[in-house]
Amino acid sequence: MRQYFNDGSADAPKLRVYLNLDNLADLRPGSIWPGLEGNERMARLRADGFDGVQVTSGEPPSASIMPFCGLDRINTPAEALPIAQKHAARGDQCLTVHAGWGIEDDDEVFRLVEAILKASEQTQLPIFIETHRATITQDMWRTVQITKRFPEVLFNGDFSHFYCGQEMVYGRLEMKMKFMSPIFDRVGFMHGRIASPGHMQMPVDDATARPVAANGVTDYFTDFRVMWTRAMRGFLDHAKPGDVLIFAPELLSGTYYYARMFPDAGGKLVEETDRYQQALIYQKIARQCLTEARRGSDGAG
Repeated sequence: MRQYFNDGSADAPKLRVYLNLDNLADLRPGSIWPGLEGNERMARLRADGFDGVQVTSGEPPSASIMPFCGLDRINTPAEALPIAQKHAARGDQCLTVHAGWGIEDDDEVFRLVEAILKASEQTQLPIFIETHRATITQDMWRTVQITKRFPEVLFNGDFSHFYCGQEMVYGRLEMKMKFMSPIFDRVGFMHGRIASPGHMQMPVDDATARPVAANGVTDYFTDFRVMWTRAMRGFLDHAKPGDVLIFAPELLSGTYYYARMFPDAGGKLVEETDRYQQALIYQKIARQCLTEARRGSDGAG
């Protein structure tokens, strides 16, 4: 049985936009983010349209002030239950995880996934395995094999790792997206990041137009709208009343080689965009994709 995050209501399945708090780390000078902390930070995020946060380090906010979820790494089957118990005890609504290192054989992968699913069931904490480089889901082929062995598995869809890491546009993109259908069909959480075929994190200018900064011939913005919309359709097709799909922008700094950096007038390297401003745009994109998914569109229009 698929264990989505459920808010206990009788509402139709819905989208909530959270902010991964690493999105606020090391913002470039002049960011529109005012640098708030504590309850003031949460109040501003609420005012700016975020429904919750994904806590990346430190103590979470009071759940009465801001809903929150967590993230972690599970390397071995023995780690799955203690990590799940830790986050359940903390009050996380759900948990996304990096699982393994991507060098495991098939039996090791399946034992790890099985342990994560059992830990999720035992703690009643929804756990979403992230599609991420340097993990067991680093390539779409193996990720699809996981769905065949464990039909109940759910993912945190961060498709930038497939799109850039596997250069999805090299060859027949639509064929690859069709192959990914079992993955789109099992997304319970989404990390928002748009990649190009050669860069993990690219800027967008608004919620509808192709980025002015786009290089090359690939319209990666449209490709991501399609992938996000198909994942949201998969959620809507299987979710029950009260189920929630969280979309969390996770735009990371140049420190981790995500945000591109260029020299300013004085020769100092600075990030090309304000990642908080970008996260506000991602809010709009995600909600537009959900509208398209409800209409039965694939997001390409």
